[in-house]
Amino acid sequence: MSDRGGTITPPPTTYFPLTRVILPSGLEILRTYLGVFICLEILFGAIVWILVATTRVPLLLLQGWVMFVSVASCFSSILFLCVFLFSYRERIAIGWNRLDFLSHAVVFVCYFGAFLLQAGTTSLHSHLIRRHFNTSSIITRQMLLNSHELNISIAASIFAFATSVCYGYSTALALRRWKL
Repeated sequence: MSDRGGTITPPPTTYFPLTRVILPSGLEILRTYLGVFICLEILFGAIVWILVATTRVPLLLLQGWVMFVSVASCFSSILFLCVFLFSYRERIAIGWNRLDFLSHAVVFVCYFGAFLLQAGTTSLHSHLIRRHFNTSSIITRQMLLNSHELNISIAASIFAFATSVCYGYSTALALRRWKL
């Protein structure tokens, strides 16, 4: 009660709800562009993983990063797809549009770097090596990959690029959804 006999109403509080997720849950997610791109990311990422794993690894640091990125991003895409398939996004109150954009953007940058490293490894399939002997040096051409491994490495580079493109499109779609 106030001095004049009326009731005092508290000032309205400002409430900013989380942004609305415009993606469906359950199997309906597979009918959207995001669902299709996530399925392609998983498929192409698994192919890159298999192709790199079947070759002899001549440069451990380069192809180790490619393997790490392909395995980690494949599992993160499976996890992200499961969140939408099993409707966990409705139970966990976070900004899914922002998380979608940030996760796809980070994986896109990492996968594009992995593509460049895989392509670089493929381009080094035969390179010159200078061998020093007692009085002279001989330049020889050493094969880093045989022809079968070279073909597998080329295929891994192509699929790594295709996976990078899928993650790039997913990032662009997520940015568009986030900034609506």
